[in-house]
Amino acid sequence: MPFTCRLLAAFPVAALGMALSACQSERPAAVTANRAALPTMERVALAANSCWFKSGDAAFKPYRLAPELNSFSGRPRILAVPRNSPESRPMLVVQAEGNPARLDAFGPMMSGPDGERIKRDVLRWASGASGC
Repeated sequence: MPFTCRLLAAFPVAALGMALSACQSERPAAVTANRAALPTMERVALAANSCWFKSGDAAFKPYRLAPELNSFSGRPRILAVPRNSPESRPMLVVQAEGNPARLDAFGPMMSGPDGERIKRDVLRWASGASGC
């Protein structure tokens, strides 16, 4: 019996594992988030609702989330509107367009003290992260 066969006979379980791993094709690519506008804004809306509005975040306490994801214009968006006056002008608009999505965020909150944090959060959520 050749040396390699004796080694395989002595360690059949380990040899089987090595033999199988040698036969496997490349690992499948990691699953990435859908980058189209609607799925991107769905991810952003879910995370924003959880992290900004439902968490009691002081910066968002005076506002409520107004999602407008079913947009015939091809620009799904979310709005932060005054909690007690939802028909008023939004204080924050986050929207996406195209595939891959091009994001835009604007409104008075973007030029305020939380503008940079909003930008970082939106970009993180748009890329697939879900944590606060």
